[in-house]
This record gives sequence, structure tokens and C-alpha cells, in this order.
Amino acid sequence: MPGISRRKLLASSLAVAGAAGLPHAPAVAQGAAPHVVVIGGGFAGASCARALRKAYARLRVSLVEPNKTFIACPFSNSVIAGLREFALQQFNYDKLAADGITLAFARATAIDPKTRSVTLSAGSPLTYDRLVLAPGIDFRWNAIAGFSEADADRMPPAFTGSAQIALLRSQLEAMPDGGVVAIAAPVNPARCPPAPYERASLIAHYVKTKKPKSKVLILDAKDGFTMQRQFQTAWKDLYPDHIEWIGLSAGGVLASVDAASKTLNTDFDKYKVDVASIIPPQRAGAIAITSGIADRTGWCPIDPVTFESKLQPNIHVIGDAAIGGAMPKSASAAASEAKLAAAAVAALLNGQAPGAPTLESTCYSLIAPNYAISIKGRYHVVDGQFVEIEGAGGTSPVTADASVRAAEARQADDWYKAITHEVFG
Repeated sequence: MPGISRRKLLASSLAVAGAAGLPHAPAVAQGAAPHVVVIGGGFAGASCARALRKAYARLRVSLVEPNKTFIACPFSNSVIAGLREFALQQFNYDKLAADGITLAFARATAIDPKTRSVTLSAGSPLTYDRLVLAPGIDFRWNAIAGFSEADADRMPPAFTGSAQIALLRSQLEAMPDGGVVAIAAPVNPARCPPAPYERASLIAHYVKTKKPKSKVLILDAKDGFTMQRQFQTAWKDLYPDHIEWIGLSAGGVLASVDAASKTLNTDFDKYKVDVASIIPPQRAGAIAITSGIADRTGWCPIDPVTFESKLQPNIHVIGDAAIGGAMPKSASAAASEAKLAAAAVAALLNGQAPGAPTLESTCYSLIAPNYAISIKGRYHVVDGQFVEIEGAGGTSPVTADASVRAAEARQADDWYKAITHEVFG
């Protein structure tokens, strides 16, 4: 296979530090081109499939994803709060097909690392030279007494899929003025750690403007959270009468739930609420658990240089399911990991050593319309773990005037348009 120029390679991805050392395309002088199977069509999986295919034209890439429409989590809290139309969260895979990626709309039900094959819920098994696993997260159902997967239709986590996002929005709309909305925030690791607090903020905006006698209660399994000072400063200014946060040491951990009566019990108190969004503890997606790619923590340990699983050979894990030090569980980090993993896979197929990766992440949180905060970071590998590069990132200032917050809200919108266009557009 002919080599690929550095200019073309860099043009195929977002700017990622460390990309300068990316290898040429895999050489396949004899036999068929290598086949890479990617499981999971979210920001990580879809981005990796496109990066592989665009950078290495003769590489065969198959993407396995059960849903023909992808529902983006970033900005979904704005949909819940009635500030954004749901259609803006929906994307299809037409552009990936046009890139020459083979799409298998089926669920991966098993992985056999020995035979390098993937069993699908529909269609023939797929064999691979390298597998990229981007399974996202699943919830640890029954981690909270009385709360099972069946109860999600009453107290929706609204973290995956479209139905629960729409359900939580409809529950807010039906709630009487004077009602209580509870959000249970989980322990870490968890997908997008600021998300529960963004949700609380935007729901507080909704009740402040639509149902001002109502309030938002946050029951938290932690005593601290990402951008806590920024959030709480904003809450004091914008929602002093509408948000109450109860952390771990004050009794914020849910001991049990009665979903039928919408009663939440902690070791300290009992709360009767009108609407509840219970976000349980999390783990890697089911396929990682059943295939022996997750360890006892429920997450997938990786070599951060190659993103290869430490438990199974020839399998690379990216996105929310992976653990390897300071790896944020954000859409931005997932897309960054995808490009780094694509470069590593190509290098390994070509018998080369992957270059030293630098991971990037940017996470925006809306607190009100035209009011956003953010956290940014860059990470490199030290002693086999991703470590944040000191001084390379940072958070929004704790206090700032309205123009700064409005500018970040515009940046958030621009970031969302850019990443969704790159991955799906």
C-alpha cells in the first residue's frame, strides 16, 4: 500500500498533539488488506472508523452498531429543559458509508479473542486483524436498593437513548408548580461528570421561568464534583431559591428508592419528590464485561500508548469504557482517543511502534441560556498512565461578567457543531 502524506493524515482529524509521529499506511504487499472491526458508533467508535478509513484508503473497516440513528449526549440537557429541539441531537451514518466503511446494524453479542471474531445479533460473524471496542457505559442496576432497570421508566437516568430524554422532559412539563425535581448524581468514574450539575442548572432555569414555586434537589454520592466552585457560584447568583445540593457527608447517598411513590431514602432523610432522574453507578458496556475485556472494577484497563487492552490481545478500547489514568469521560476526549487509537492500530499492523500520544479534552456545561463554563485539559503518558500536562488546560474563572459566560456558550455551540460534523457530517 502506498504511504500517506503527513498533510493528508493531519487533515483527516482534529488537531491532536503527538500526531506528527503518525506512521504511514499499513503495507499489504501480499494478500488482502487488513480488516479492522469497530464496535460502537458513538463519538469514539464512529470517529475512529472514519480516521482509519480516511487516512488508510485500502484498509477494510467495519463498524458494528445496533442503532441506525445516533443520539448525542452533549446538549441533551438543553432538550430536557425545553431549550433545544431533539432533532439537533440525531445523526445517521450515511457519511461513514460514503467513506467506504462497511456498516453492520446489529448488536455485537460475543467476542472471541482467540479466533479474532465477533458474533452479531444478525448476520454472519466478523473476523478481524484488530478490533476497536467503543462500547460506552452501562448502569449498575440494583446498586441502589429498590431501583432496577424497570424503574427507569419512572425515574429516568436520561443518559442514553432518546426515549428517556423525552420522558424526563414530559415529566417536567406535567409537574405542578411547587413540585420537587430530584437528581441523584453517581460516584465516579462516570460518563461526563459535570452532566448531572448541568442538568440541575438547566432544570432550575426551567422551573424559575415556568414553575417558580418548584425546586431542584441534588442528592450526591460525592462530596465534591468537577467545576464545583463555578457551578455553586452560578447557582447562588441565578438560582438561590431553586437548587439545593446535598453531598456525601451531609447524607446525599441514596440508600433505597420506592419508584412507585417516588420516594428517595438516604441514611439521614426521606424525600418525596414529583420528578426524579436517578443516575446509577456505571461500568463499561455489556460486551466488554461478557468478553473479559473489563476487570473487577467494571472498566477496561488499557495501554495508553496503543489503547490496547491489558486483558485481551489485538483489542483496543476507547471512549467512556477505557481506563488508563487521567482519561476524561467526555465526547471530546472520546474523539481524541479515537484518532490516537487509529494511528496506533495502523502502526501495529505495519509492524511499527506507535508514537507517544497526547490526549485532549474540552467539556462545556450550560448553566443558563447564554451562560456556560468549561474545563479543558491535555494529557500525556507518564509511567504507563495518562497524566495531565500542568498548565496546558484549566477551567473557567469562578467569577466573570455576563459577556465571558455568553462567549463560552457560543464556543460550546461551535464546538458541538464542529465535532458532530467531523464525526457524522
